[in-house]
Amino acid sequence: MALTTTVCLDPKTKESLKGLKNFPSESFNSVIERLINEAYDNMPLSDETIRKIEEGLKEYKEGKYYSIEEVAEELGIRID
Repeated sequence: MALTTTVCLDPKTKESLKGLKNFPSESFNSVIERLINEAYDNMPLSDETIRKIEEGLKEYKEGKYYSIEEVAEELGIRID
């Protein structure tokens, strides 16, 4: 027999969990298990991906990036 534990939730949190149910009768336990499983990435980043992330961060710190306004202007998109 499985042991159970009572968990105290803020009413807003409970409502948020209700909104995440895949179907009305899904248990909160199932919702929480699904969220936990989605929170973990079982595929580690490749060395190449890590290198590209580090390169991008270095360029960002050096100011080598475009603002959204610059990109919109380049593409001829009007933003308000």
